[in-house]
Amino acid sequence: MPVASARTLLAWYDRHRRRLPWRAENGARPDPYAVWLSEIMLQQTTVKAVAPYYERFLSHWPTVSDLGSVMLEDVLKLWAGLGYYARARNLHACARTILEKHDGVFPDTEEGLLALPGIGPYTAAAIAAIAFDRKASPVDGNIERVISRLFAVAEALPAAKPRIKALAAALTPENRPGDFAQAMMDLGATICSPKKPACSLCPWNEPCVARKRGEQESFPRKTPKAEGKLRRGAAFVVTRADGALLVRTRPDKGLLAKMTEVPTTEWSHGFDEKNALAQAPLKAKWHRVAGVVNHVFTHFPLELAVYRAQVPKGTRAPKGARWMSFDKINGAAFPNVMRKVIAHALDGKR
Repeated sequence: MPVASARTLLAWYDRHRRRLPWRAENGARPDPYAVWLSEIMLQQTTVKAVAPYYERFLSHWPTVSDLGSVMLEDVLKLWAGLGYYARARNLHACARTILEKHDGVFPDTEEGLLALPGIGPYTAAAIAAIAFDRKASPVDGNIERVISRLFAVAEALPAAKPRIKALAAALTPENRPGDFAQAMMDLGATICSPKKPACSLCPWNEPCVARKRGEQESFPRKTPKAEGKLRRGAAFVVTRADGALLVRTRPDKGLLAKMTEVPTTEWSHGFDEKNALAQAPLKAKWHRVAGVVNHVFTHFPLELAVYRAQVPKGTRAPKGARWMSFDKINGAAFPNVMRKVIAHALDGKR
């Protein structure tokens, strides 16, 4: 039976490598900052969604020292809309650490990288391999799919992760490990896709066990995820006659920490909308906006009833809240769920 060869995959990569904003040109030395920034942004997010955010971050903060010198609020504002906001907080903390403890220079080993905030085993391996050409074996979703099909790994994810990692490490060559990691990522993204993989174009067509069995789409095996239970709540969109919106900052810890939001009730499984207005941020003539706003977080879906009110110019913000002029909303650190709420409440009202 043919054996999967790193040389075969690298030859394919040299012909078909994707052009990505953060990827160094062939033969050029990768920028560790670009590699790190892209890898953090790409966690649970698509290349298409990340590209414009990556470009904006680089234009604002061209180096890790630049990023580490700004306030977290500025980072959250630029990140707003990309989701999974803990990544932005970790990004800022990591940049600060590199600036303050490493003189603005990234550690060049997996061990050194793992000691930094927000960098786990996958990200450390990816940066070590791609930026520093260390023999490391990052395994993302694309690589999991390639390896599980190549070897027909019968065990289901996530239990199969250690075996997949070991198989990927055994394939990783001493020469060009960074290119090899990116080649496997590209193979999974462009050829070995979740549905209808283009096996006839794959450089590992012959040694692929799943293809020989005709079972490509049944790998990787996955343990069904338990669906999170629906949470519900109410959101309050208050506008002032002089053109301002009532907002507040979420707590320092927990879901959407330190992001900007309109006032809301708690989000709970047992929410009773009959009691919603008792939790309104101030006294006003409230109007229940038809419909609800739906949003899905990683661990649960959310449904929000939306109430709208307008108050006179000069109305003071309640404790813990503040007024924000409408011309600052687009640049504020609102998560997507809050942008949905504001749009739902104000559509056609301004």
